[in-house]
Amino acid sequence: MTTWITVCDTCKTEDWEASGREQKDGEVLAELVEACASDRADVKTRRVSCLMGCNHGCNVAIQGEGKLAYTLGRFDPAEEAAEAIVEYAALHAESKSGQVPFRQWPQGVKGHFVTRHPPLPTDEAE
Repeated sequence: MTTWITVCDTCKTEDWEASGREQKDGEVLAELVEACASDRADVKTRRVSCLMGCNHGCNVAIQGEGKLAYTLGRFDPAEEAAEAIVEYAALHAESKSGQVPFRQWPQGVKGHFVTRHPPLPTDEAE
Protein backbone atom coordinates (compact mmCIF):
# COMPACT_ATOMS: atom_id res chain seq x y z
CA MET A 1 0.00 0.00 0.00
CA THR A 2 1.19 3.52 -0.74
CA THR A 3 2.50 5.81 1.97
CA TRP A 4 2.50 9.54 1.35
CA ILE A 5 5.17 11.91 2.57
CA THR A 6 3.78 15.43 2.79
CA VAL A 7 6.55 18.01 3.10
CA CYS A 8 5.91 21.54 4.33
CA ASP A 9 7.65 23.70 1.75
CA THR A 10 7.32 26.91 3.76
CA CYS A 11 9.22 25.69 6.85
CA LYS A 12 12.19 27.70 8.00
CA THR A 13 14.73 26.64 10.60
CA GLU A 14 15.62 29.11 13.36
CA ASP A 15 18.67 30.44 11.53
CA TRP A 16 16.99 30.88 8.15
CA GLU A 17 16.56 34.66 8.21
CA ALA A 18 20.09 35.29 9.44
CA SER A 19 21.53 32.90 6.84
CA GLY A 20 20.62 35.04 3.85
CA ARG A 21 19.31 32.01 1.94
CA GLU A 22 16.49 32.78 -0.46
CA GLN A 23 15.11 29.25 -0.71
CA LYS A 24 13.14 28.19 2.35
CA ASP A 25 14.45 25.17 4.24
CA GLY A 26 11.21 23.30 3.58
CA GLU A 27 11.69 23.71 -0.17
CA VAL A 28 15.19 22.29 0.09
CA LEU A 29 14.00 19.34 2.17
CA ALA A 30 11.11 18.73 -0.25
CA GLU A 31 13.50 18.54 -3.20
CA LEU A 32 15.74 16.11 -1.34
CA VAL A 33 12.84 13.90 -0.21
CA GLU A 34 11.39 13.89 -3.75
CA ALA A 35 14.75 12.81 -5.17
CA CYS A 36 15.17 10.02 -2.59
CA ALA A 37 11.63 8.71 -3.20
CA SER A 38 11.61 9.09 -6.98
CA ASP A 39 12.26 5.41 -7.76
CA ARG A 40 9.95 3.95 -5.10
CA ALA A 41 6.52 2.57 -6.00
CA ASP A 42 5.39 2.35 -2.37
CA VAL A 43 6.18 5.95 -1.38
CA LYS A 44 4.73 9.09 -2.94
CA THR A 45 5.52 12.70 -2.12
CA ARG A 46 3.64 15.95 -2.18
CA ARG A 47 4.21 19.46 -0.93
CA VAL A 48 1.94 21.66 1.12
CA SER A 49 2.45 25.24 2.16
CA CYS A 50 2.28 25.08 5.96
CA LEU A 51 1.69 22.13 8.24
CA MET A 52 1.34 24.63 11.12
CA GLY A 53 4.31 23.22 13.00
CA CYS A 54 6.47 26.30 12.74
CA ASN A 55 8.17 25.70 16.09
CA HIS A 56 9.20 22.26 14.81
CA GLY A 57 10.36 23.15 11.25
CA CYS A 58 11.21 21.37 8.99
CA ASN A 59 8.03 19.26 9.12
CA VAL A 60 6.72 16.24 7.25
CA ALA A 61 3.62 14.07 7.57
CA ILE A 62 3.68 10.32 6.94
CA GLN A 63 0.26 8.97 5.97
CA GLY A 64 -1.36 5.93 4.42
CA GLU A 65 -4.99 5.02 3.97
CA GLY A 66 -6.35 3.17 7.00
CA LYS A 67 -3.07 3.51 8.91
CA LEU A 68 -1.63 5.49 11.79
CA ALA A 69 -0.29 8.83 10.58
CA TYR A 70 2.69 10.72 11.97
CA THR A 71 4.01 14.25 11.97
CA LEU A 72 7.76 14.57 12.25
CA GLY A 73 9.73 17.78 12.60
CA ARG A 74 12.95 19.49 13.58
CA PHE A 75 14.80 18.24 10.52
CA ASP A 76 17.74 19.97 8.93
CA PRO A 77 17.22 20.28 5.17
CA ALA A 78 19.91 17.70 4.42
CA GLU A 79 20.37 14.53 2.36
CA GLU A 80 20.69 12.36 5.49
CA ALA A 81 17.33 13.57 6.81
CA ALA A 82 15.63 13.00 3.46
CA GLU A 83 17.01 9.47 3.22
CA ALA A 84 15.81 8.62 6.75
CA ILE A 85 12.34 10.07 6.08
CA VAL A 86 11.95 8.02 2.90
CA GLU A 87 13.30 4.89 4.61
CA TYR A 88 10.80 5.31 7.45
CA ALA A 89 7.97 5.91 4.96
CA ALA A 90 8.85 2.67 3.17
CA LEU A 91 8.63 0.80 6.50
CA HIS A 92 5.29 2.52 7.14
CA ALA A 93 4.08 1.33 3.73
CA GLU A 94 5.06 -2.26 4.59
CA SER A 95 3.22 -2.16 7.92
CA LYS A 96 -0.43 -3.16 7.97
CA SER A 97 -1.26 -0.66 10.74
CA GLY A 98 1.35 1.98 9.94
CA GLN A 99 3.15 1.29 13.20
CA VAL A 100 6.85 0.56 12.77
CA PRO A 101 8.71 -1.06 15.69
CA PHE A 102 11.22 1.32 17.26
CA ARG A 103 14.10 -1.09 16.61
CA GLN A 104 13.46 -0.68 12.85
CA TRP A 105 13.39 3.11 12.82
CA PRO A 106 16.19 4.71 10.83
CA GLN A 107 18.49 6.64 13.17
CA GLY A 108 17.71 9.84 11.28
CA VAL A 109 14.05 9.92 12.39
CA LYS A 110 14.62 9.14 16.06
CA GLY A 111 13.77 12.18 18.16
CA HIS A 112 11.81 13.80 15.32
CA PHE A 113 8.30 12.51 16.05
CA VAL A 114 5.86 15.28 16.99
CA THR A 115 2.41 13.67 16.77
CA ARG A 116 0.65 10.40 15.95
CA HIS A 117 -2.91 10.29 14.61
CA PRO A 118 -5.21 7.28 14.48
CA PRO A 119 -6.64 6.39 11.09
CA LEU A 120 -10.02 7.83 10.22
CA PRO A 121 -12.96 5.48 10.81
CA THR A 122 -14.09 3.59 7.76
CA ASP A 123 -17.74 3.63 8.85
CA GLU A 124 -19.69 6.71 9.90
CA ALA A 125 -21.00 4.82 12.96
CA GLU A 126 -17.52 4.11 14.36
